[in-house]
Amino acid sequence: MSRVRVHNFSVSLDGFGTGEGQSLEAPFGHAGTRLHEWFFPTRSFRGVQETNGDPGGSTGVDEAFASAWGTGIGVEIMGRNKFGPQRGPWTDEAWNGWWGDNPPFHTPVYVLTHHARPSIEMKGGTTFHFIDASPTDALKVARDAASGLDVRIGGGPSTIRQFLAANLIDYMHIVIVPIVLGRGERLWDGLEELEQHFHVESASSPTGVTHLTLTRA
Repeated sequence: MSRVRVHNFSVSLDGFGTGEGQSLEAPFGHAGTRLHEWFFPTRSFRGVQETNGDPGGSTGVDEAFASAWGTGIGVEIMGRNKFGPQRGPWTDEAWNGWWGDNPPFHTPVYVLTHHARPSIEMKGGTTFHFIDASPTDALKVARDAASGLDVRIGGGPSTIRQFLAANLIDYMHIVIVPIVLGRGERLWDGLEELEQHFHVESASSPTGVTHLTLTRA
């Protein structure tokens, strides 16, 4: 059976995966870009930004982890707040999310929401589908669409937390970033003794972050 994976998910020292006050102009609220600055110099990030030629970028430990994000993935599941900042019923269906005309996913993406919306087909093979489903039901739909490949849980924190609570995640890459946010949305709440279900390894980076990998025991 295909695996369920999390990649490149950054949290602060105090466990927040995003800051407070998310808006159109501030996708991560008051955290700004601080949770992801380890990622920006990597070859993987620059490759997404670059359309022609050699993207350059770092090739060290951060890149080694970052580059595993897309390998073997057939579908992503994300929470609505990773798609955009709107809450409640969709008031602007002309806006197609934060990801531009050619999102980096290049697979079907299932967006968890309580409010129906027609699917959106984008350039590069990404199609956003909007579903109201539990983690278990969403995973079944995603696996049916993944053609035997793995399913990535893209976040945000509450979405990953729900899949962890349902014991549905097989592999998780978490990046501990040495900042303190103090407020926002935490990843680990309600997941006491989580480590008993996983083999945990860590690798330090010269950029100051620590890469944790949790593989189902």
